[in-house]
Amino acid sequence: MELFQKLLKVQAKLKAPKNQYNDFGKYSYRNCEDIVEAVKPLLAEEGLVMTITDDLVLIGDRHYIKATVTVTDSENSHKVNGFAREVEKKKGMDESQITGAASSYARKYALNGMFAIDDCKDSDATNKHDKTNNGKQKASSISKKKKTKSSPQGIASKKQLKYMHTLRNQIGVSEEALRNAIRAYDKESSKELTTKEASEIIDWLLKEKEKREAQEA
Repeated sequence: MELFQKLLKVQAKLKAPKNQYNDFGKYSYRNCEDIVEAVKPLLAEEGLVMTITDDLVLIGDRHYIKATVTVTDSENSHKVNGFAREVEKKKGMDESQITGAASSYARKYALNGMFAIDDCKDSDATNKHDKTNNGKQKASSISKKKKTKSSPQGIASKKQLKYMHTLRNQIGVSEEALRNAIRAYDKESSKELTTKEASEIIDWLLKEKEKREAQEA
């Protein structure tokens, strides 16, 4: 019980800042390093030690990185696992980089579980409708979406969407980041994007590609 009491104090005090920023989606987020940096001094205050290890596991026909976060007071320990799937191929990245990217995500998920961090964006955070207007604006928005879907020339083509997803895989941008970019347009699926919206996301991906290539140079 003493270990969990100490862990509870760490969870209550932890303020993990969102030091990273997504230029396209216009939102801040935290990564694995941000959480580790914020929690270290709190663990030290309680006399706790944290370790993070990775294992490569095969589930079905795909490889996953299983990250394990362990917090111990030298007598007792508590463990939380996180999983992230390795992609089969990413253009411009060797196998070690692919594994490293999956490891970062798996570790972040394990840390979220250990320290009760919720990284899920509430749907209301991106809701632009005025709920006090008796649902009129919401109904209007739904109507507009239906009209857009019924207008073939306004919806992104399969070829355009295929290029967008292929580009994401090549660059190494996470599925979560792409979903957030799509949600920035109040869309839940890439299939709902208009030609213009899909083009803007592709432009963002191309800029991300240039930045990553510049960093690797």
